[in-house]
Amino acid sequence: MQKTEIYKNPIVEQRADPWVYKHTDGFYYFTASVPEYDRIELRRSKSIQGLGNAAPAIAWRKHESGPMSANIWAPEIHYIDGKWYIYYAAARVDDIFDHRMYVIETKAENPLDGEWIEKGQVKTDWESFSLDATTFEHKGERYYVWAQKDPEMNGNSNLYIAKMMNPWTIEGPQVMIATPEHDWEKIGFLVNEGAAVIKRNGKIFMTYSASATDFNYCMGLLAADEDSDLLNPSSWIKTDAPVFQTSEENSQYGPGHNSFTVSEDGSRDILIYHARNYRDIEGDPLWDPNRHARAQEIFWNEDGTPHFGKPVPDAK
Repeated sequence: MQKTEIYKNPIVEQRADPWVYKHTDGFYYFTASVPEYDRIELRRSKSIQGLGNAAPAIAWRKHESGPMSANIWAPEIHYIDGKWYIYYAAARVDDIFDHRMYVIETKAENPLDGEWIEKGQVKTDWESFSLDATTFEHKGERYYVWAQKDPEMNGNSNLYIAKMMNPWTIEGPQVMIATPEHDWEKIGFLVNEGAAVIKRNGKIFMTYSASATDFNYCMGLLAADEDSDLLNPSSWIKTDAPVFQTSEENSQYGPGHNSFTVSEDGSRDILIYHARNYRDIEGDPLWDPNRHARAQEIFWNEDGTPHFGKPVPDAK
């Protein structure tokens, strides 16, 4: 029996929406939402566990007013065509929940030392609440996936996909591939958000998070055949039940908004996610700072689908 990759959770405290990317230089690069929602931090380490002790560098701070002046959420760092890009969502001080999606870029070899340039808003078909963008390459094409409110539909956010003209511009059409339809996607809010992509076993798997950001927050899964038309909604099949959710027995509540990386030797797939270690929250859960970044190994079923199991307990 193979040894399981063990990490002591949490790996980074008070960091929600964690994104970990392992680069060709051997470093893991980490970014996440900070409790103040006022900046984008980066840190790096040669190990996943080491990210907790790594010194953070501030890549960017929110503006004082206007666009990008409030609630900086869910940054992701990507390396594309020799440059680093961070995708993030931001609102305005006069409307703190009216988010749009933005991109910054640096050509520095080490992004922690880089001068970051604002590339502006990623424009979609509508000017409406939008957030949680990710990007991936497949068969020579780059795709952009994000969550957005359709002004003509009930609900908070659906998942959309489009091809990219460059790392800060999508080209049409934008296509909805998921909308909250199951009861577990509609608790508190009607939410599909926080997509992340992993390609394995002839499939493209896309996790996403659903429901309110309290203990009801959980992860669902979409899958498409690697040879299918990714811009065809029928190519994406959604699971009927959550694939990762609260574990009372392990005192892990509201796991979600994940990313994927690999173990230090590259042989194992690792899930990065956030969760709280208590259930009850006073007030709006968005202002509770204790969504901690966590890591655990993903396993694969005989049919080639991912098995996430349960969120593991905190280290003793």
